[in-house]
Amino acid sequence: MTTELLLIRHGETAWNAVRRLQGHLDIGLNDAGRRQAAALARALAAEPLAAIVASDLQRAMHTAEAVAEYHHVPFHTDRELRERGYGVFEGLLYTEIEERYPDHFAAWQGRHVDSVMPHGERHAESFRHFYARCIAAIGRWAGQYPGQKIAIVAHGGVLECAYRAAREMTLESPRDFQVRNASINRFTFSDGKLALTHWGNVDHLAQALDDIV
Repeated sequence: MTTELLLIRHGETAWNAVRRLQGHLDIGLNDAGRRQAAALARALAAEPLAAIVASDLQRAMHTAEAVAEYHHVPFHTDRELRERGYGVFEGLLYTEIEERYPDHFAAWQGRHVDSVMPHGERHAESFRHFYARCIAAIGRWAGQYPGQKIAIVAHGGVLECAYRAAREMTLESPRDFQVRNASINRFTFSDGKLALTHWGNVDHLAQALDDIV
């Protein structure tokens, strides 16, 4: 049976706005991100969701909680849906990473999918390991709700992995697509495979901008 999946990136954080790498650091939504989450929730109010699943990091959980206000369905959190672990890179601006760790930065930007940055206080993952973790988690949740529709709120890297799996892209290929904050991305899951239906819907965020005026 086919499961419909709404894969959603969390709303904006202050660190997103300045390109500071978050990884497993638990950063909350900023004001713009909260407006995005509210607009997202209104856009999904009529969706017949069977469940809502979120990464256990607060930027994803708070985005998912906004959606849950319109749906009386099971709400789950899952550590396996966290962003990639970046070790010592976490908390640094991209420019700082390049300056302090030039070789590891070059490997990261060059898509060396088995390379691992220094661990530091938090564990670092290769992209290959991260990809396997994310796709397994998405498949597990899809398998729990066969023939139904669920929303999964996670992170840019998680959505990148889903896109690559659905499009059968190699892990080494450049990322030539955007993963927008609070975007709605529609997939199906059947026979153990993801398929992409629609990518990158952010029309609902016009309301979030209107709220500023």
